[in-house]
Amino acid sequence: MGILRIVSEVIVFLGAFPLVVAILQFLLIGFQRFRKQYEHRERPYLPRTAVLIPAWNEAPVLTASVTGLLALHYPEDRLRVVVIDDASTDETPKVMRNLTRRFPGRITHLRRENGGEGKAHTLNHGLGYVLDDDWAEAVLVMDADVVFDADALWRMTRHLADPEVGAVTAYIKEGSGDHGNYLTRYIAYEYVTAQAAARRAQNVLGALACLAGGAQLHSRANLDAIGGRFDTSTLAEDTVTTFETQLAGRRVIFDGFATVLAEEPADLAGLWKQRLRWARGNLQVTRRYGRVWFRGRTARGEGHRLGSILFGLIWFSLLATPVLLVACSASLLFLYLTNAGNAWQLFHWLWVTNLLCYLLITFMSAVIDPKTFRRSWFEALIYPGAIATCIMVITALPAVFMPVLEHHGILAPDGGIHPVMVLAYGWLGLCLPVAWLAKVLTGTRLRWLAPVLLHLAGYGSLLAACLVAAAGQELRGKQAIWDKTEKTGKVAIG
Repeated sequence: MGILRIVSEVIVFLGAFPLVVAILQFLLIGFQRFRKQYEHRERPYLPRTAVLIPAWNEAPVLTASVTGLLALHYPEDRLRVVVIDDASTDETPKVMRNLTRRFPGRITHLRRENGGEGKAHTLNHGLGYVLDDDWAEAVLVMDADVVFDADALWRMTRHLADPEVGAVTAYIKEGSGDHGNYLTRYIAYEYVTAQAAARRAQNVLGALACLAGGAQLHSRANLDAIGGRFDTSTLAEDTVTTFETQLAGRRVIFDGFATVLAEEPADLAGLWKQRLRWARGNLQVTRRYGRVWFRGRTARGEGHRLGSILFGLIWFSLLATPVLLVACSASLLFLYLTNAGNAWQLFHWLWVTNLLCYLLITFMSAVIDPKTFRRSWFEALIYPGAIATCIMVITALPAVFMPVLEHHGILAPDGGIHPVMVLAYGWLGLCLPVAWLAKVLTGTRLRWLAPVLLHLAGYGSLLAACLVAAAGQELRGKQAIWDKTEKTGKVAIG
């Protein structure tokens, strides 16, 4: 029993690991200025850039994204747009005929009559076309729904003036603006932490986890170095390209000042489908690059930092989150049933640590992107879930709440077991199935309960539950299909 208690106590401490690693990333952001990545250049670098847009049934969004591209603050004679139509069955061909007539010579429409192989195959069709001649000095890959800020492209291309830089990615922001709902506001806040903050920290580390699939710029030399094709064996061709670029000895840069807007799922079913694909892709990448993790710079090539300890901790802390949540809850419940006093001390320490990390992350997110924070402040406040937020507040102020709990018999002086305390001690693990249930109810008559359950369980719990589902599919060897989310053209421009 003594060994079990020691193991349980260690597991409880590990329960705070993902948030502690997240804090380390946020603390790194302040060192970004020493990387000197945003120094003003006396003369901008404007290479001839070909834009690749894979499109399968993207009629509602193509006109806005393509016309927006052609209106960028970038020389007309140095920008060409190539739309690869993956055998679309909607009005995409008609939309493209109209666009090519409006902008003769600036847009190319490539039609694949036998499509359905996925995004990477579609991109490779367009990339082969672009690389067949020597016009393009850089290639921008974007999604059909993405709308670039007017200055985003030249902010990205300036980094390619350094031959050591192979690729650049932008800050993709959720684009519904005031027309979104509770879910798009959750996504908007998530992107502040997962992109604007985390990728700035990765700039400091010198190891970027992923080029945003909807806004990735490559030098021609980099594309040639990694084989002139995008990976088609995984669901994460953008992440594979990111890793291969760095393993080949070139740097990958995130420019937080180059911003683009993208339409994100507005319902739980669409979000689940998108994140399940992303999670499976990350698991596939983890397995594919097993030789790299925690091996310094000696895994392959010279100069990359993908093998650094901190980068490995960042990567695996996300993948381990569901396991740690469940294990932490099980350990707390075991300790509560065997030694309630000791369990309370650990419970208090864990949730106070979570609160401090959460407050720091929330504060810094508000500083990094105040406009997005103003729009999604409520979702930011309950991002861990309303129940988790209540637990954090109660455990942080025991002198205020302990007497109340004791008065209602919830925290009994004799150390008795109470159902409310069992729920609190097990909540970290229980929130995953609750979040999953929110997704399940989306397509039923009880769909009105879905947002309630998500608010209670937390948006992060939904992502963790999705990771569990992705791991299950990988273990079963389920066929990997690139299943895109539906777009409606509701990006708020301007």
